[in-house]
Amino acid sequence: MREVADERAYLTMVVSRICYDSLTSARSRRETYVGEWLPEPVVKELGPDERVAMDDSVSLALLAVMERLSPAERTSLVLHDVFAVPYEEISRILGRSVDAVRQLASRARGRVQDYAPRRTSDRSAHLKVVEAFAAAATTGDLPALVAVLDPEVVWRADGGGVVTVALVPVVGAMKVARLLLGMIERWYVGMSAEFLEVNGAPGVVVRGADGGVDSVMAFTVADGRVTEIDVVRNPHKLRHV
Repeated sequence: MREVADERAYLTMVVSRICYDSLTSARSRRETYVGEWLPEPVVKELGPDERVAMDDSVSLALLAVMERLSPAERTSLVLHDVFAVPYEEISRILGRSVDAVRQLASRARGRVQDYAPRRTSDRSAHLKVVEAFAAAATTGDLPALVAVLDPEVVWRADGGGVVTVALVPVVGAMKVARLLLGMIERWYVGMSAEFLEVNGAPGVVVRGADGGVDSVMAFTVADGRVTEIDVVRNPHKLRHV
């Protein structure tokens, strides 16, 4: 057995290759996924120190942006910008030239900047908007609900083909408001909602009459309005909640 001259470089290469292969396989599976695909939400109560600021790096919105990148783009960006791995090492991991890897990372950086959502870093402001959203939705107040939504708000829902959701994103304050109120009118009997930390920011967990988790809602808030709503209803992604 050959000795490893540089353990760090060797482990970086092995783990990166495993992750790259996994990303490629996952992308292939998502091509046949029914409707929108969203990452599994992280739902928990955070301590006082963790609540000081919201962490953009784990937001569902940013994870959704990362999904727009190819496996090679994401690998190049994360290894170089997050872990400071030299382009030369990344080129060996991906089996591409150094120049090609630089272009992959640059293109990924640009796409993240282009698609990354506007969002407030003020936790109290974020929570205030989410509370206003929930109050308007649960009371059926259409004007108040429209008022708290950005005119170009985007609603994305992941049902995985298992439960009923909108299969394509819904855009626009009035469309999203009417969709939500219609859902509540049809299904909300016996259900309850609670405010919890969803990926480090105030979100909403909706439970069915039996107490089981029906859906998890994550919000992107900017300029005092909700700009994006990501709803995970796929039960396979809610088992850990």
